[in-house]
Amino acid sequence: QFTQQYQPAVCNSNPTPCNDRPEKLFTVHGLWPSNKKGPDPEKCKNIQMNSQKIGNMAAQLEIIWPNVLNRTDHVGFWEREWLKHGTCGYPTIRDDMHYLKTVIKMYITQKQNVSAILSKAMIQPNGQNRSLVDIENAIRSGTNNTKPKFKCQKNTRTTTELVEVTLCSDRDLTKFINCPQPQQGSRYLCPADVQY
Repeated sequence: QFTQQYQPAVCNSNPTPCNDRPEKLFTVHGLWPSNKKGPDPEKCKNIQMNSQKIGNMAAQLEIIWPNVLNRTDHVGFWEREWLKHGTCGYPTIRDDMHYLKTVIKMYITQKQNVSAILSKAMIQPNGQNRSLVDIENAIRSGTNNTKPKFKCQKNTRTTTELVEVTLCSDRDLTKFINCPQPQQGSRYLCPADVQY
């Protein structure tokens, strides 16, 4: 699962305000395997990331995968995502640097950038209520007609905002597949209209 988060919604959901003003973009939350049913695997191996190896990847990663809550600690965010999720991706994800390179490849080279996909469909982040069907159809048009997964949250009594969009791939990360959907009753289920 390649999950991207909408920066303003992430800041709205956090009890502590974001240090910096969020950009109106979907940026990477993380990449992790999933189960067809039940919770996603987590913390499969206790293998720390060797952040000294990140080198020239850091500039790209800070743009596409920022720590939205604390922009002074991008590396810490990547390390936590690696330990929690990336370690579960073996053998497709070979090691920590392959994990980071795969995220860059998916977001930039393979054009799996949700903001760009929505923009191409003329869906702009202006805080208006949008039909979830329109958002889903736009994403399907950019992912070979496969079903994404959405995560939403209430930001007022009457308004629910889109927080995350997940694109799913096969085990080899070579083709899109339909995402497993949240279970009924999940607090993250999205209504028919969401704010974006």
